[in-house]
Amino acid sequence: MYFRIAYFIIGILFSFISGFMIFVSIRVNEALPPQTFLFISITIMSFCLGYLYPQFKQKDERMRLICQKGMYVSYFALLVYYIILTVVIQFNFLTLTALQVLNILAALTIITVFLSWVVLSKIY
Repeated sequence: MYFRIAYFIIGILFSFISGFMIFVSIRVNEALPPQTFLFISITIMSFCLGYLYPQFKQKDERMRLICQKGMYVSYFALLVYYIILTVVIQFNFLTLTALQVLNILAALTIITVFLSWVVLSKIY
């Protein structure tokens, strides 16, 4: 029970940090700092881990199946993310720096893995 509360508190803390970074960047009319994407993804990860903790503390076949299928789904989602980002950068729809692309991909990876675990835990 304490770990669920801890994950919830960490999620709230990171949501405040990411909200503050978004607020400041809007206030000064600048683009979002690249680290904002990681803070948002860590927020989502914390809430997902808080939800999944009771199921994942048991080391059974169901948990392994959820993790395995979640990584499988995330692999194909990442391929789609790479293709979309390649097309967007290749045809100059957006101009992104290498640091922004890496932070976006890292954030999408974290979000995809943990949200797929939540969805798969509902299914299995």
